[in-house]
Amino acid sequence: MARKLVLWGRRSSCNVQKVIWALEELQLLYVHVELGGEHGGLDDPAYRALNPNGLVPTLQDGELAIWESHAIVRYLAAAYGNDGIWPPDPARRAIVDQWTDWTATTLQPAWIKLFWLVVRTPQTDHDVSSIVAAYAETVAAMLQLDNHLAANAFIAGNRLSYADIVAGVALFRWFTMDIDRPSMPGIEHWYARLQQRPGFRQAVMVSYEELIGRLAY
Repeated sequence: MARKLVLWGRRSSCNVQKVIWALEELQLLYVHVELGGEHGGLDDPAYRALNPNGLVPTLQDGELAIWESHAIVRYLAAAYGNDGIWPPDPARRAIVDQWTDWTATTLQPAWIKLFWLVVRTPQTDHDVSSIVAAYAETVAAMLQLDNHLAANAFIAGNRLSYADIVAGVALFRWFTMDIDRPSMPGIEHWYARLQQRPGFRQAVMVSYEELIGRLAY
């Protein structure tokens, strides 16, 4: 049985969304404290004692405090997961880990940069050449994932894992940003499957209106 789980972070943060989705997927009871953005609190000494980076998310499970979204999702999967989200077989889990790390090093930096340049930067300050470069980088990463998903229902096979959670948070913004999107059947079918999951709808399909044209947040 889970100890008292407390999550800090604003719902419009994609990294916080990963943790909310994992918590919902695992059907865990938790307390969510909105923090950051309009809610403030990142410099509060009590919060900095939990997370010295002063960023979100942070998860507290009893006496344990964890920051960095992928570390939190992995922890929840290991502590409370099952054969789906946390594969017990090391070989299958290695596939989950390689795509989780790829998301951190390749996919997320690309699409976050594009989101900042297109959505969070005021239109009067748009830098077309930077947007074109970020778009090309994002499409290249998405096509790599699309090719993989052509033969897989989920990233690590036929069941959802934490690799889907950390990568899948990109999809709602990818499909709602005002950009052209090349045909990617693997990504599109994956997105359709994820939308059938209540945890994805609750955690990820969240309005980002408060972020439009807003750099300092």
